[in-house]
Amino acid sequence: GLPGPSAAAYYRFLVLFFNCLLTFGSYFCFDIPSVLQEQFQGNLTCPNGTQHNGTLACVEGLGMTPAEYNLLYAIYAWTNALVVILAGFLIDKLGNRFGVFFFSFLTVLGSCIFALGSHFKGTPYLLPLMLTGRLLFGSGNGSLTIVQNRITAFWFKGKELALAFGLTLSFSRLGSVLNFFFTQQFEIHFGIQWTLWGGTLLCILGFISAITVSVLDKVGMKQLGLDGVIQQESKKVRVQDVRRLPLRYWLLVLTIMFFYNGVFPFVADASKFIQDKSAGYSQQEAAYVAGAVYDSSLVLSAAVGILIDYVGLRGVFAVGCAVLTLPVFALLAFTFVPPLVSTVWLGITYSFAAASLWPSIPLVVPQATLGTAMGLATSVQMIGIGLSNLIVGHILGTKSSELKIPLWRWQQMMVFMLANTVACIMASVCLNVVDKQQGGTLNRSTKRSSAAEVRQPVDTAPLLDEVGDEGSIN
Repeated sequence: GLPGPSAAAYYRFLVLFFNCLLTFGSYFCFDIPSVLQEQFQGNLTCPNGTQHNGTLACVEGLGMTPAEYNLLYAIYAWTNALVVILAGFLIDKLGNRFGVFFFSFLTVLGSCIFALGSHFKGTPYLLPLMLTGRLLFGSGNGSLTIVQNRITAFWFKGKELALAFGLTLSFSRLGSVLNFFFTQQFEIHFGIQWTLWGGTLLCILGFISAITVSVLDKVGMKQLGLDGVIQQESKKVRVQDVRRLPLRYWLLVLTIMFFYNGVFPFVADASKFIQDKSAGYSQQEAAYVAGAVYDSSLVLSAAVGILIDYVGLRGVFAVGCAVLTLPVFALLAFTFVPPLVSTVWLGITYSFAAASLWPSIPLVVPQATLGTAMGLATSVQMIGIGLSNLIVGHILGTKSSELKIPLWRWQQMMVFMLANTVACIMASVCLNVVDKQQGGTLNRSTKRSSAAEVRQPVDTAPLLDEVGDEGSIN
């Protein structure tokens, strides 16, 4: 066995460190287009030194239309929604090491093809290459997050689970935030093609971490004597097990979907909203204010994780977050409170929601089906966000960026966000009621519940015996 608890703790945090690095590069890469939207849509060639009576010089770029540019994001979201279900099942069947290696490789391959595509500007090959790259990249990145969560859940269940989840989330967000600050500067000095290859390099860093995690996971499992056990459990996983996922799990999934439906589509359009509604924000300032949602969650994730590990009350927090998100959209729609107040506030409720909802999944489903459960949850979340994006686009009507979108359209969008939040409150209240009837696992603290779990070795919790008292939902 592992010598002493201190060595064991040090070991699982080592696994966590490389596990965090796994998605850092790919999240950085994912959002490069949003920072360089002008360059993606810029003109193919700029005639030398033309400045039409003091107007802006032409932006040299890849010459995409706004519709083609949006396709880069759409293809990512839809691929993700489809692939993660299959990926979750595959990971349960073939194990974390296979998953982490394979999906990490896909992100490298995808970002390579994406960067390669940029060298074909002005030819018909540009778009197909870049879309193929995004497709492979999306298949890898969404699935990688599932393996990451599964490794975290295995090493930290009954221990610092929410903290560990919080840290992996922070690292991914850190990738997005650094991309926000550095990519533009990098592009000015080295041009768009080298910038995209730089993104690929970061994905390679993730691939190296993937190999490291695999080795650590293998060695650690051997020392814990759990290697064979997991393989036995994995062999039993079948597609029909989806029917065995408990009611609490489905309520959790709905809560997650409705909460994220309010956050992501809003952040996507927030900087435009801020410019349209409040006078005197430059594009850069508006983008910073919108980005505050992620900045505050980046700063808070770990601390909130520690808090939730200590006090439990995940279900209560879920309801609380949803209720406290209501004022955010109300303030934005119907008052003139500075938008920064709302975005920071949303960032805070988002941190609490993420830290209380995702780590609850390992508590309500057996470990051997965790990949499938995470995959389904991610897929429902992606489909929800995708549909919300479409609905929001429809509400806002005009897609052209010069025109100011009238305030009443923005208010309709905020009402749609409010409706999602109300649905989230309803789902989370039901979740608490069901959880109370079934022994209140969600609101117990990990520190206290780990004592109860000692009776059963972490991962050998029987896969099929959990159905008895929960009644399968078909």
